[in-house]
Amino acid sequence: MSAHDELSELNQGFREKYLDYAALCTQLELWAKRFPELVKLESLATTPEGRELWLLTLGGRPECTRPAVWIDGNMHASELCGSSVALAIAEDVLRLHLDPDSSAVPAALRPIVRDVLFHVMPRMSPDGAEAVVQSARWVRSVPRDERMQGGSPRWVAEDMNGDGRALLMRVEDATGEWACHPQAPQALVPRSLEDPGPFYKLYPEGRIEHFDGERVPAPHFLSDNFPDLNRNFPWSWAPEPEQVGAGMFPGSEVESGAVIRAAIARPNLYFWLNFHTFGGVFIRPLGNAPDKKLPDFDRAVFRQIESWCSELTGYPMVSGFEEFTYEEEKALHGDLSDFAYHQRGCIAYVCELWDLFARIGVPRPKRFCDYYTSMGREELKLLADWDRQHNGGRVFPPWSPIEHPQLGRAEVGGFDPRFGVWNPPSEILPGVCAAQSLATLRVAALAPRVQLGLTAETLAPGVSRVRAIVENVGYLPTYVLESARDLPFSVPLFAGIHPPSAMRVSESLRREAGHLDGWGRGLGSREMAFHVPRSRGSTARHVVEWTVTGSGTVVVDVGSPRTGSVSASLEVSV
Repeated sequence: MSAHDELSELNQGFREKYLDYAALCTQLELWAKRFPELVKLESLATTPEGRELWLLTLGGRPECTRPAVWIDGNMHASELCGSSVALAIAEDVLRLHLDPDSSAVPAALRPIVRDVLFHVMPRMSPDGAEAVVQSARWVRSVPRDERMQGGSPRWVAEDMNGDGRALLMRVEDATGEWACHPQAPQALVPRSLEDPGPFYKLYPEGRIEHFDGERVPAPHFLSDNFPDLNRNFPWSWAPEPEQVGAGMFPGSEVESGAVIRAAIARPNLYFWLNFHTFGGVFIRPLGNAPDKKLPDFDRAVFRQIESWCSELTGYPMVSGFEEFTYEEEKALHGDLSDFAYHQRGCIAYVCELWDLFARIGVPRPKRFCDYYTSMGREELKLLADWDRQHNGGRVFPPWSPIEHPQLGRAEVGGFDPRFGVWNPPSEILPGVCAAQSLATLRVAALAPRVQLGLTAETLAPGVSRVRAIVENVGYLPTYVLESARDLPFSVPLFAGIHPPSAMRVSESLRREAGHLDGWGRGLGSREMAFHVPRSRGSTARHVVEWTVTGSGTVVVDVGSPRTGSVSASLEVSV
């Protein structure tokens, strides 16, 4: 059986549908069992509902430390597409090892990407994702709330009509802020002065906890699921109320705490991709300051990545601070990609999968983030038409009347954004997976790549000089980014010689080789100006020498926490 057929036989359909937890576990376990030489499967922790936080490690000799990529998805419960794309990347990495000629990765990049270690966490919030898959209820990250609520009334999501879903609930009310779209009555729109009615109050399908029989609380997107995992990471963390969804302290949640510990144990990470939905955009650093504060080399590298990713996926790349803050110039706190970039020294960015706005023809606003608040009546008509014509009406199911135990006459249903808004329809999913995987594996080819060569020269009878030629033939420097050079674990390369017992070495056995530049300069770097073409010189190479007395086989290794270690041996003759 060919590698292609074997992978197809093991595939649980994640490129064509969204997997529940059981199917996701089956997929990971099948790969780990069938390809133990390429796949290591471990659980980073167990969630409060008893689900494992699975991490796949992929690559030849997965136990061997070397430059590594981290990919995660589905940290926000409703954003299921991230799991599918992460699994597609994992499968394509396996294909690259099992049958390189069948890979869509360009031939020149295949050996580079094969040398990289991949850590793939397809579902960071399995409890939350399962709630969304099984019940359609809104969960931001995790379906739990440990706040001390007291007796304050709040909304709790619940299936009220027995159809297995917890969607929306509308109650006719003269003071309501919502009305039916005049051209697409299945869609509700903010009320205008000209609307004739009826008017509605909109609530989550569910009930009011601590209801006093009169006062209806205003629902909040974290009404019954407090922490947002993407506000719970340690870099620039800020507590409530400064940052909504922050959690009790950085890493307070099982899921985020497990990721933090795993990242700290892996200083060799150089690229971190965090998959979200939706929008069709890549969001890069800085998240807390304008681009003029971004180091020149880092900006040039992101400019190069932007060029590739836009070409391969059609998505633009934007600055987190300049185009993706909810309030202009008000930074978000506790973000995962900020943690990965600032504290772990990675090329780190977010991908908001699924370009819904482009698909339905909504013009791009000045700030990309304003897409989410600029969907007026014309745009909602486009969405309703697209849903009817291309999505089987999944987004706008009919309203069903109920007698609510607290509010009386109401209707439930109306809006199911899981497949068509929050995530692409399953019919589109294969193309999303293929494009994102190709873009990700191209960026993975930027890895620093330390190589080692040894020579020996006779100086006198019984005395030789051993020379270790250390080179970085990769795109990135051994410290990865300019902003990461001074991180405590971003230490220079050291070379060590290991002689046989009968051989004597005059110098220190372990000697510094320093940091080495890569050959890449990013895109638009001033160093690569066409009108004054120059190179840096031998900044990607360093030579370490030892004087040895005696003969035998010497072993030399060179490495650092960021690059891992490589070694070579040489026979030294008298």
